[in-house]
Amino acid sequence: MKFTRKRSGKKRSCLSIWLILCLFPRTCVSNPSKPNFLLILADDLGIGDVGCYGNDTIRTPNIDGLAKEGVRLSQHIAAASVCTPSRAAFLTGRYPIRSGMASNTQYRVLFWNGCSGGLPPNETTFARILHQQGYSTALVGKWHMGVNCESSHDHCHHPLQHGFDYFYGMPFTLLNECQGTDDPELAKSLQDTYWLHSQIIFLAVLTLLIGKLTSLFQFLGRSRHGLYGDNVEEMDWVVGRLLDVIDKEGLKNTTFIYFASDHGGSVEAHRGNARLGGWNGIYKGGKGMGGWEGGIRVPGIVRWPGALPADIVINEPTSLMDIFPTVVHLAGGVVPQDRVIDGRTLLPLLRGTAGHSEHEFMFHYCGAVLHAVRWHQKDRGTTWKAHYVTPVFQAEDSGACFGRRMCPCFGDGVTHHDPPLLFDLSRDPSEANPLSADTEPLFDTIVNRIGRAVEEHCRTLTQVPQQLSPYNNVWKPWLQPCCGTFPFCWCDKENNKDEDIL
Repeated sequence: MKFTRKRSGKKRSCLSIWLILCLFPRTCVSNPSKPNFLLILADDLGIGDVGCYGNDTIRTPNIDGLAKEGVRLSQHIAAASVCTPSRAAFLTGRYPIRSGMASNTQYRVLFWNGCSGGLPPNETTFARILHQQGYSTALVGKWHMGVNCESSHDHCHHPLQHGFDYFYGMPFTLLNECQGTDDPELAKSLQDTYWLHSQIIFLAVLTLLIGKLTSLFQFLGRSRHGLYGDNVEEMDWVVGRLLDVIDKEGLKNTTFIYFASDHGGSVEAHRGNARLGGWNGIYKGGKGMGGWEGGIRVPGIVRWPGALPADIVINEPTSLMDIFPTVVHLAGGVVPQDRVIDGRTLLPLLRGTAGHSEHEFMFHYCGAVLHAVRWHQKDRGTTWKAHYVTPVFQAEDSGACFGRRMCPCFGDGVTHHDPPLLFDLSRDPSEANPLSADTEPLFDTIVNRIGRAVEEHCRTLTQVPQQLSPYNNVWKPWLQPCCGTFPFCWCDKENNKDEDIL
C-alpha cells in the first residue's frame, strides 16, 4: 500500500487547524475476529466542549452520535496535562515518567522537530505490537514526541521504528480554500487511499492550534464562541467525514472507534478579550495543571456496533493509557512482560462483564513532580483525591494562572500541602470543598493509605534519561528532518519515500 497526494490546481492560502495523525494496516489479515481501529485524539479539547458531556452551545452532532451508539466514559483521565507526555503515555500505556518524557524543568513539551529528545527506542507502542500482528499502521499529524537523535540522522530513532509503517510528519496539514469552497480531498483521499477491507488501525489527531486558530470559511462565525468554538464545530465535521467513509466502505460493524482529548482545555489562552481555550465544564483548572480535574479529565467515547453496548455511561476511573492493552488484546497481541504497564484493558468494563475499573490508584504528575493521587475505593464506591502540590492561581479565585503562560509544576508558583488537600470526587467532582479530620472521620486512614500507595508506586520507578532536558529540547539544525534542501524542508512530492519524510 502506498499513499498518493491528490493535487489541486488551485492555489492554497489558508491553513486549516486540522492535523491528522494516522496508523494503518501494512498487510491484509485473514482473521475476521480482529477489528479495524479508528483512534481519534483531539488536542487541547475541554471535556465541556462536547455536547454529550454537557455543552449546549457548541454543536458536535457527530461526536454526540458516537456516544449514542457506543460507550461514554465519564471519568476518563489523561496521564499528563500537556501534549508531549500525554501522547507518550497514550502510545506506550505507561506513565511518562517511566520513559523520561516527564520534564523536571519548566519546559514540559518538545518544541522542535530537530531536537535530540524523543520517545526512547526501548519503548514499545501499541503500533509496534499491532504491526507484529499483521496490521499495517500509519501515523499522520501531530507527533510532538521528537525523533530521539544523538548527533546525526544516522543515529536517529524515527517514529517509524516504533511500529508505524507510514509517518506523515509534524505537522502534516490540510490546506483549504479561503473562498469557502468545500475541500474534497479529506474524505476522498481517505476513501480512495487509506481505507482497506482488512485490519486497520487509524489514529487521527484533530488539533486545535491555540493562539493560531484558523478555520474553513464555512465555519467562521458559525459558533457562539469565536474561533475556538468554530474550530470545535469544524473538528466535529471532520469526525463526521471519517465516519461517512467507514459507513460507505461497509466497515461500521468491524471498526473499533475511540475518541478522546490528550488533556484538558487551556484556560489561560486569550487573544485580547477573546478566549481561545476550551471549557472544562464543572472541573477546576485546565491545561498544564497536573492535579486539578480540569487539566486531566477528558472526553472518552468508544463505539463498536454489535460487540459493545450502545448509549451507556461508565462512571469508573479509566485512563488514556488503557487504550494500549485494550487495542493490543483485540489485535491478538501480548502486552510486554518486561516492563510496568500502567494501563488496564477496558474490555471488561466496555462489555459489561466487570462492574469496577481495575485502577485502584492513579498518579497525577505535573512534569516529573507528583501533584495528586486518586484512590478508587471500590468497596465503598468512592473516589478520593489527595493533592500534595497545587498551582498558585492568579487571581486567587480565577482557577487559572493568568500572570503566567501556564501554571508551573514547582518553585514559587506552587503550594505544598501537608497533610494533602483531600476531596471526595464522588460527591464533590468540582473539588470545591477540601475535607479535614473535622469533616471526614476517615481522613487520617484515607491519607495514610494513599501515602502507602505513593511509596509503592515510587519503588516501581527507575532512573531514565530525561528526554526533555534543556540540551535535548534545543533545536539542532543538523537533526532537522528534511526532504528538501535545508532550511526549505517543505515536501511536495507525489511519492515520498519514508526516509525522505523523516
